[in-house]
Amino acid sequence: MREELKENEQKLSGAVTQVVYKSEDTGYSVVRIQSGKEEYTLVGIMPDIAEGETLTAIGEWMKHAEYGKQLRVKEYERQLPAGAEAMLRYLASGAVPGIGPKTAVKIIDRFGEKAFEILDKHPLWLAEIPGISAKKAREIGESFGKRSGMRSLLMMCGDILSPAMAMRVYKRWGSASARLVEENPYRLASEFEGIGFARADKLATAIGFAGNAAYRVQCAICHVLDSASANGHCCLPPDMLADEVCRLISADAETVNAQRDELIKCGELVCEGHTGLIFRRNMWNAERDVAQRLAEIDGSCARIGIEDADGIIAMIEAESGIKFAPLQKRAIFSAVESGVSVITGGPGTGKTTVILALIRIFEEMGQECALAAPTGRAAKRMSEATRHEAKTIHRLLEMDFQGEEAEPQFLRDEKTPIEARVIIIDEASMLDIYLCRALLRAVRNGCRVIFIGDNDQLPPVGAGNVLASIIESDAFSTVRLTEIFRQAEKSLIVRNAHAVNRGEMPVTDSTTEDFFFLVRDNAQTCAETVADLCARRLPKSYGDMGKRGVQVICPSRRGAAGTENLNIILRDRLNPAAPGKAEKEIGGRLFREGDKVMQTRNNYELEWKLGTREGRGVFNGDIGTLLKFDPSTGGAQIRFDDRVVQYPIADFEDIEHAYAITVHKSQGSEYPIAVIPLSACAPMLQTRNMLYTAITRARTYVILVGSKQILENMVNNDSRAVRYSGLARRICELIPNG
Repeated sequence: MREELKENEQKLSGAVTQVVYKSEDTGYSVVRIQSGKEEYTLVGIMPDIAEGETLTAIGEWMKHAEYGKQLRVKEYERQLPAGAEAMLRYLASGAVPGIGPKTAVKIIDRFGEKAFEILDKHPLWLAEIPGISAKKAREIGESFGKRSGMRSLLMMCGDILSPAMAMRVYKRWGSASARLVEENPYRLASEFEGIGFARADKLATAIGFAGNAAYRVQCAICHVLDSASANGHCCLPPDMLADEVCRLISADAETVNAQRDELIKCGELVCEGHTGLIFRRNMWNAERDVAQRLAEIDGSCARIGIEDADGIIAMIEAESGIKFAPLQKRAIFSAVESGVSVITGGPGTGKTTVILALIRIFEEMGQECALAAPTGRAAKRMSEATRHEAKTIHRLLEMDFQGEEAEPQFLRDEKTPIEARVIIIDEASMLDIYLCRALLRAVRNGCRVIFIGDNDQLPPVGAGNVLASIIESDAFSTVRLTEIFRQAEKSLIVRNAHAVNRGEMPVTDSTTEDFFFLVRDNAQTCAETVADLCARRLPKSYGDMGKRGVQVICPSRRGAAGTENLNIILRDRLNPAAPGKAEKEIGGRLFREGDKVMQTRNNYELEWKLGTREGRGVFNGDIGTLLKFDPSTGGAQIRFDDRVVQYPIADFEDIEHAYAITVHKSQGSEYPIAVIPLSACAPMLQTRNMLYTAITRARTYVILVGSKQILENMVNNDSRAVRYSGLARRICELIPNG
């Protein structure tokens, strides 16, 4: 345990006198310790703490409104009790399942201070004690071994893995955890999300891992490819891969390439001979599957003649008074005729009108339509716009959980396909390669799949760029809607979004329309203006919409006008501390009841309730409100729309404030008022499609705040980050004359 303490930290040592609360699932515990003449309460993730142990903890003091002064533990060490009296107290506390107070007395009477050694190495000797059978002795030994396993794991990894991470490892690997880590610490990086190569490598060094250097290089290669996947790539060029690995572990390129070739030989990696691109095997399989299914679906659909749809379009026009534009008709005919089709276009170009027409046409033809989108917010928008039920793709595929670790599985697949004959996917620009594969696996041959989205927006958060790759392949029917309709053209938001997309400066001097620009050349004054808008000016001008309908959307996380700083400022302005409003520092961030928060990683295990309905799964980008902390568990209750989720303390590592969010996190959502700070940030973030995506998130008002120079930089910068993928090429190989 470290000796140097940070400001506000305290170190305490003492004997555990009482375990007030302990969660077997999360490891969150509330314990009392005797330190000198005083007794203190400690709270935090402390798996398998038991009475009688000696505990040394580092943490920060907090004052709970109901429970008083507590030390919130950040890290700790513990020792088994020494001496017969302390050992008796430990065993009598129920710390080891199968041993109660009476059995504890018998064990200590028989073995004295050697009791723990007997429990660990010779548990069958317990059968010498009257009342303990050989079977019970074996069970007691196994229980003690489990506690020893957790203790050994924490002692081995305590300075490198947080208690929450160690708990995740122990839940999966059990009492063998320490042994498995010692045999190969790099398994932690490959098998546990969030641990990563750097931690595993640091742990390997700390424990003197005897594994050969070749294996370390191979793990680094896989880590670099996995990190590239997290940044949107499906593969990497060989030179780029070698450079990244060399930087990571200070190896030479010759060594890295030799180990890369070994991974290719054993099938862990795939090298595409004609391109040289390097894939992880699972990613290569995903791209192959998506390309094959797209080709199969497109080729299996029975033809529907244009004349069949034309009569229904005329009927819709007569009934509704709508006159479809030529491009809209072309998009409709294309979707009706094709097995796989794409309809793309910016705001105000009539994509929703086309969807409504397609639903009506297919219903008239007796073909059931299923509507879906990649995120809950996008699905909700689709439902509201079409007045037809739209589901998330996860829900359409009927995500379920099986096995001890509740691994997510989709019940809809090639064996049990989706029943609908037409599937319309909105916000398809957000579709990553893995979700697309799961979707296409569940589409029966003969079904039509229609992708609808805006290809000029940012690519998906996950790996791949499916919509762009499908369009690039030119293998499937694609219609780009370009005409802005009269009603939409009244909106300066729509006009400016299209201007930005064309590389033209938006109109910024309007004082009467729905698009405003407040010039602030200093990042700090930009942040102060944003805070004042959210806390005072917008609620005063727009009432409830200005209070509840505002979302701050930032290109960057860093800087005075980035999400990290703005979330602190906005939290204190919009949800200030107050008596009776509990707050808690978790992972270096202060959370307060009433905070606006966001989930940052898909968590398929979290359970939610919606009235009488129950389900599982909270997804990356979901925004909610922290309702209240649970002092007994250390967790909290968070509401996402109407779903209420009980959050264990360990899962707060995936929660952050959402008063300000990045443009990437805003994808698929729409907000009444979007406030967009524009101040100095990394050049790679000052791009046209970043600005375009942010503007198109607003439904009623856009307010830009910041530097005119940054605005000009973004409008003029049409560069787009390269995403390495082979999907478009694979599609072309399967449909060469597409």
